[in-house]
Amino acid sequence: MSDSRNAETFRRLGSSGAVVCAHALGTMTFGAEADEATSHALINAYVEGGGNFLDTADVYSAGVSEEIIGRWMSAHPAQAGQIVLATKARFPMGQGPNDLGTSRRHLRVALDASLQRLGVEHIDLYQLHAWDALTPLDETLRFLDDAITAGKIGYYGFSNFTGWQLTKAAMLAEAHGWARPVTLQPQYSLLVRGIEHEIVPAALDAGLGLLPWSPLGGGWLSGKYRRDEPPTGSTRLGENPERGMEAWAARNENERTWRIIDAVTEIAEAHGVSASQVSLAWLGAQPAVTSVILGARSLEQLRDNMGALTLQLDAAELDRLSEVSAPPAEDYPYGAPGIAQRHRKIEGGR
Repeated sequence: MSDSRNAETFRRLGSSGAVVCAHALGTMTFGAEADEATSHALINAYVEGGGNFLDTADVYSAGVSEEIIGRWMSAHPAQAGQIVLATKARFPMGQGPNDLGTSRRHLRVALDASLQRLGVEHIDLYQLHAWDALTPLDETLRFLDDAITAGKIGYYGFSNFTGWQLTKAAMLAEAHGWARPVTLQPQYSLLVRGIEHEIVPAALDAGLGLLPWSPLGGGWLSGKYRRDEPPTGSTRLGENPERGMEAWAARNENERTWRIIDAVTEIAEAHGVSASQVSLAWLGAQPAVTSVILGARSLEQLRDNMGALTLQLDAAELDRLSEVSAPPAEDYPYGAPGIAQRHRKIEGGR
C-alpha cells in the first residue's frame, strides 16, 4: 500500500473543486453531550488547528446542533467565511407522514429549515442521511439538482447508502444531465471494513469521496479498552453499564479486535503518539477517503485526534494494520477466489 496520502492536510471534496480539511468536525454531540459553550469551544479549537469542514444534520438534537453552529458562524464571520458547511436530511423532524424521507416535499421543507437554523443562504454539501425506499430516486435527484441551480446548495452526497444504491444514483444523475453526487458518508474504521467489499469500489467508480464516521470504532481504537477489563465510567461504554457491558463483551471475545488494538498500540508507541492518531492516519490513507469525521467530546480529544494530520506512517506500518484488520469474507463473491476471477492477465493464459 502506498503511503503517499499520509499527512495530507487538504483534499478535494470528492470529484468537486471544493477543498476540505482531511479531518472534518462532526457535531452530533452538539446540544446533547456538549452544551453550546463547549460546542463553540470545539469549533474554535478545530478552526485554530487548521480545520475548515463542519458536518451536521437536521436530526442532531432535533435541530439544535445546526442552531449552535449558526450562532457560532454569526459571531465569527471571518472564520465562517472559510468553512465548508455540510448537513443532512432524511430522518423524522416531526410526527407527520411527510416529516421524513427524501421526497421533494420533505426535502424542500427540510432544506429551508436547515438554512434558517444555520443562518445562511447556502449550504456547501447537502447529504441524504439514508436511502428512502418509498420515494422514486429521480424525484430526489431532480430536487437536489434544482437546489443547486437555485443556489441553495453547492453539492450533494449520501450517507449510509449501499453500493448498488449509490451506483444507481450516480448513473441516473448522469443519464438525465443532472448534477452528480460528490460524497458518501459511511461507517468505516480498522474495526469496520466491510464496505471495502462493494461500497468502496462503487464510490471509486462513481468518483465519490468517502467521509467516514465512527473512525475510532466507538472508542475501541483510542486505546481506552483493555483485554478482559470491563469498561469504566470514563469511557463511552462505561457510561451505560447495562448496554455498554453487552457491547464490550461481544467485542472482547473477538480475537480480531485485539490483534488490531495490539498492532495500533505498538505502532503508536514507536511514534510516541496516541492510538487514536495511528487509527485515524491509517483510515485517512485509504482509497477514496476525502475527510475523516471526528466526533470528539472534549478539547483534549479533538486536539489529540487532529494530531493525526501530521502523522506519517510508512508503507510497512500501513500494510501491517491492513493485514491484521482484513475484513472476513466468504469465497464468493468477496473472498480471494472471487477477487481472482474478476481479473485477468493481459497476455491471457491460465
